[in-house]
Amino acid sequence: MDLRETVSFITGGASGLGAATAHRFVDAGGRVMLVDMDAAAGEALAAELGEAAQFVAADVTREDEVTAAITATQEAFGSLHVLVNCAGIGLAMRTYGRQGVHPLDLFERVIRINLVGTFNVIRLCVPVMMRNTPDLEGERGVIINSASVAAYEGQIGQVAYAASKGGVVGMNLPLARDLARNAIRVVAVAPGLFDTPMLAGLPEVARISLGKQVPNPPRLGQPEEFAQTAQFIVEASYLNGEVLRLDGAMRMAPR
Repeated sequence: MDLRETVSFITGGASGLGAATAHRFVDAGGRVMLVDMDAAAGEALAAELGEAAQFVAADVTREDEVTAAITATQEAFGSLHVLVNCAGIGLAMRTYGRQGVHPLDLFERVIRINLVGTFNVIRLCVPVMMRNTPDLEGERGVIINSASVAAYEGQIGQVAYAASKGGVVGMNLPLARDLARNAIRVVAVAPGLFDTPMLAGLPEVARISLGKQVPNPPRLGQPEEFAQTAQFIVEASYLNGEVLRLDGAMRMAPR
């Protein structure tokens, strides 16, 4: 699929992996709808990207808000070809620790945003993609989901986050199989330690230390590298139903 002829719907698009993906897609000639809860950041990024980008505020867990955002995308750009799901939250809490037992509402919140929200956006975007005229490869759409290496090697205190990302990994192949007859591909990316807002609160010394745990290259991943991978997924028509680890060969330790 040629990015110059695509409209992309990017959740979590106001910062981090989503913002980097929006930059890369626009630079490649595409158009993007930034979808995020942070209106100030989203509107600022849309203004920076120019006419090829717009912003709409939406909660990925709300059907009405996602539907409205999809409608806004169609009205602004006429179609929707690529979905990139980057919206998500993190949580550090043990199943049982000094704070007592893990609150069930916090576990449910992480699952609802990271997993249920991802599926909610997918199911609502698919009917729009199905109306696209197939390209030269016969494709109508591409869906890219954000998983995490925590899906495989969740650390101490990551039970909720690892469960949510494990769900994203688990539904990847069934989604690709479900949507194959609709000519829509589904691929997930499982980033390792990336320099995103989730790590922004750490001291610089701690961030450098984390980066040195990566075998090669020994540093934190950059959002632009996720964006580069997303572009590759869009353009590589034989890539489907796969989860791509993007982690510098790192395997997470227990803590």
